[in-house]
Amino acid sequence: MSESKPSSTGSKSQSKSANDEVSGLTYEQALAELESIIARIESGDVPLEESLRQYRHGADLVRRCREVLESARAEIERIAVVDLIARPDSAITP
Repeated sequence: MSESKPSSTGSKSQSKSANDEVSGLTYEQALAELESIIARIESGDVPLEESLRQYRHGADLVRRCREVLESARAEIERIAVVDLIARPDSAITP
């Protein structure tokens, strides 16, 4: 019985492809997909290998959500700084 295992190169290219898919998602899309994964895994009806695959995909989705939130935070800070520079007298007045 010879069982072939996927090569590490194949799994890396699959991982890169999955990351590319995740990187195009909006925050809301990534969060909805993550919630769906959590529900499937918590149901206990998913085989172990599939649970691990879903868990890895969920980790990619969490990273995507963090990226989007960090980008939004940076944009808000940039806007606030520009606003303070444009109206410095309003920053002093309580």
